[in-house]
Order: sequence, then C-alpha cells, then structure tokens
Amino acid sequence: MNHATPSSPYQTGLERTPANHLPLTPLGFLDRSAQVHPDGIAVVHAGSTQTWAQTRERAYRLASALARRGVQRGDTVAILAPNTPAMLEAHLGIPLCGAVINAINCRLDAEGIAFILQHGEARILLVDSEFAALADKAVAGLDQPPLVVAIHDAGLPAQPAFGAIDYEALLSEGDPAFEGLWPEDEWDPIALNYTSGTTGDPKGVVPSHRGAYLMSLLQLTDWAMPRKPVYLWTLPMFHANGWCFTWAITAAEGTHVCLRKVTAKAIFEAIAEYGVDHFCAAPTVLAMLANAPAHERIALPRPVRVLTAGSPPPAAILQAIAAMGFDVDHVYGITEVSGTPVSCVRQPGWATLPEAGRAQLQARQGVRAAALEHLRVLDPDTLQPVPADGVTPGEIMLRGNTVMKGYLKNPGATAKAFAGGWFHTGDIAVLHPDGYVQITDRSKDVIISGGENISSVEVEDVLHRHPAVLLAAVVAQPDERWGEVPCAFVELKPDAVGSVSAEELIAFCRSHLARFKCPRQVVFEALPKTATGKIQKFRLREIAGSREAITRLAHVQPEPAG
Repeated sequence: MNHATPSSPYQTGLERTPANHLPLTPLGFLDRSAQVHPDGIAVVHAGSTQTWAQTRERAYRLASALARRGVQRGDTVAILAPNTPAMLEAHLGIPLCGAVINAINCRLDAEGIAFILQHGEARILLVDSEFAALADKAVAGLDQPPLVVAIHDAGLPAQPAFGAIDYEALLSEGDPAFEGLWPEDEWDPIALNYTSGTTGDPKGVVPSHRGAYLMSLLQLTDWAMPRKPVYLWTLPMFHANGWCFTWAITAAEGTHVCLRKVTAKAIFEAIAEYGVDHFCAAPTVLAMLANAPAHERIALPRPVRVLTAGSPPPAAILQAIAAMGFDVDHVYGITEVSGTPVSCVRQPGWATLPEAGRAQLQARQGVRAAALEHLRVLDPDTLQPVPADGVTPGEIMLRGNTVMKGYLKNPGATAKAFAGGWFHTGDIAVLHPDGYVQITDRSKDVIISGGENISSVEVEDVLHRHPAVLLAAVVAQPDERWGEVPCAFVELKPDAVGSVSAEELIAFCRSHLARFKCPRQVVFEALPKTATGKIQKFRLREIAGSREAITRLAHVQPEPAG
C-alpha cells in the first residue's frame, strides 16, 4: 500500500511489479551458492563430501518427487532424523515443493511424535533408520498414517529395510530440472516447529518464509559471519530449524559439517579434521567441552566461534571455555521467533575486566539485533516498562518480523501470546542500567534441560498417575552438565508413606515419558501451599537450588501431613 500523501510525487507511477517486488524466502540461497560455487563443499558427513551443485540437485529431486507423490502447496512433510545430510536436504527440498517442513525432535517418545504427526497432518514422514522402531510405534495408532520414507544414513551400519520406500529411491523419482513451487506470498508458512511450552500437549509454531529469510540474514549479520564458514552441526536442526542456520550457512556459501552424535571427542576431531570455525551449542555442550578428558582435547589450530543459548550459561563455564580458546557469544531466542535475535554484544571496556567479571557480563541475554524491531522488559499486567535498575522483574516481550505467524489450530494460545501487540516470551527478566536484559526466572515453570523445553505440568501429570502419589510438583534443579533438570517434590497418600521409593517413581516416569523429561531426584515432603491450596513453587525452587537441602531431603519420607 502506498502511504504517501495525496500531494506527494511518490504516490503514483511507483507501484509494485514482478520486477521490483518478490516474496521474501530463504529458498533462493541454495540456487545462488550452487551457481557461484558449484564445486564448493556444501556438506561433510561420515568421511564423504557433497558439493553445492550436488546438494542443489538432490534438493530439487526431493521437491519434485514429493510433488509427484501428491504433496501440494501447504501440505506438511515431517522428518525424524539427527543432524545428517538428509535433514539438511529436507530443509531445502520440502519447502521447494510448496510444502511445510516439520522437523521433529527425535528425543521425544512415541506418544509425543504421534500427537505431532496427527496434529500437523503430515502427509509423508522421512525417518532415519536409528528411529525406525520409534516411528513405527508412533504411526501405528494414527487414523491416517503418513507415508514412511526410510533414510539409511552413511553414518550408521546397514539397517533392516522399513517403510514404504527408501529415501534414495524417492530422490531417483524426482526431476533435477524441476523449477520448484515457490511461495505466492512471503507470509506463506515454511515450517512447523513444536514446542511443549507449559502444557503437556505441544503447540505448533508456524514461521513464515518472510520470517525465516530475515532470521537467516540476521544470524549472518549479528554474528558477523564471514563468507564460506565451516559450520559444525551440534545444535539440532529440529530446534527452530537450527535457529535458521540451515538456510543462513547456505546463504554464506558455507560448509555444513554434520554430526549424528554430539560428544566432546567428535567436536574436537571435526575442528582438527575439517577446519570447523563456527558452531552453536547449548551451555551443556560447552560444559562437556570444558570437562573433556585431556586425551580427547586438542589445542585449537584456529579461532573457533561459538553461539550459546538455551539456558543462561554459568559464568564458570564461559570462563573455562574462553581459556581453551573458544570465542563464545551468548544469545537469546525462542522457537516462536525462529532463532536468536537477542545477543550479549561485547563492549570494548569488557576486555580489561578480570575474567570472572567479564564472564558475569557475558552471561546476560543482552540487547536486540539490528533486524529485531523491538525488545522490552514489561510488566506483564500493565505492559509498562520496568525501570532499568537490574532488580525490578518483568517479562521479556518482542515485536519483529521474525516472530511466528501463530500457533497451528490454536487461536486462543495465539491471541494470548500476542496480547497487547507484543509477543509474550514467558521469560522473566530484569533490565540493567546499560540496557542489557538478564533472565532471572521463567514464568509457567518451563524447565530448560540441555536446550530442551520440559513442561513441569506434563511431568506432574505422569506422577499423579501413580497410585501412591497424592500431590506432585516439579521444578528446575541446577545441574552442572544439563543446566537444569527436573526435580520432583511428592506428597504421598497417607497409606502409602514408606511404601514407594524415589527410584520407583523415576522408573514409573520413564515408562511414560522421554528419558530427558524424567525427574533426576524425588523429594518426599508435605508440599507448601497458600491459604487457597495453591502449591508455592517458589519455595520448592529455593530448596531445589540448594544442593545441601536436596541431599538432606531426597530420600526422607516424612509423616503424612495433617
């Protein structure tokens, strides 16, 4: 729409045309890199390489094959796989046929995957052979199961056949000359990413082509990435499409170094063997590197830059990593904004500070990137800014073009998330006098463990299914490796005191939940409540944060309350 005043000479004759206005989408990055650097190394995996020309051909073959299999514009195509070439190709090829990519967290249990497949209405499911049994169990109970495509990755030994068709056979059905089905509108959906949020049922986050395009370029500019970076995939591509680095590294003509399993040894070997100079990682991965045994470490042959996010990184870990030679930047984001548009920009004066003081500053979430329009810490009730005193809590709220379209089939949750014209992140923070934001707590009791969101409500629901449990409350407990892990506080039924152990309850949870969601410790005690009967979780968090209190209470079963 032309907003010039009637008397303005800019009002007429300057309309949008096919020559000057096309929908923004990250899909064009692949064509450009393949055209300019056809022989450049696009992918490294399991001892083999793939050029940009080969990667483009495979992506277009995938797009063509999916279209020939009946996938239409706006259909969902899901993939369950670790960080492999097929996962990258899916991010490039699935949207090229007009479909929406649904990269599923492979750490979920079958029930969670089944919910996602049904809710997202996946037409086709690409499955890495490591997860064949899991996928089979997830698909078994669906009324309209998707067509299962088996991915036999070179990084694994030969596996038994499964599914309706093999991934390579599917690609052979495709036409490399397929032109693609490009978005008609940049507001069209490009992906479907599920986040558990604070309830048991996940919410489907829908980013647009426009948002993914802008976040991809934001990552390049905010991190000041050079051309041709050698990027190691330690961050799962199923996490908000790898924070859009699936497309960003493609735009930068970089090399995607795929890594099925994240270990300190594998990271150091990739740095030495492939020339890795960039990767993203949760603080748990940084802790893994900092605590790696001497025989697994190498002296870094070149500067290696790291982005970390997922949970506030301990300052001690940042210190240890910096001492090893890694150049770490702390960033903040959430699935609903497609990546990490907030970063702890380092100020010149910080370099002269003692290491401990510098690490404390770098542990803050920071300030908005240039391509994020607004970052505020607001009172969640009044939407008024909190004072920049580093003390007064408020909620982090965002406005910008990388924010999701909304939650799939959930207008109520979408309206709540966008109430007052802001995206409500649910993260409680303070604003420091220098304008830097720092998270102090999380609303709605989301636990972030190893970069994964865990719903305390979901875990509590499982605990409440046990016949001996009267009340259960789950909060985050600090953990050196994972950042946070679930800690369960359980009040047993009067006739069950002494009849059930912590180990039994943890085993019960493991039979109903993915392992990473299960409590690491169970504390038996009468739960503190308000006068209206509401459990006072803030008191439980205080106990969970005290190693001494947890040790004292973890295996104590008090007399029943009242």
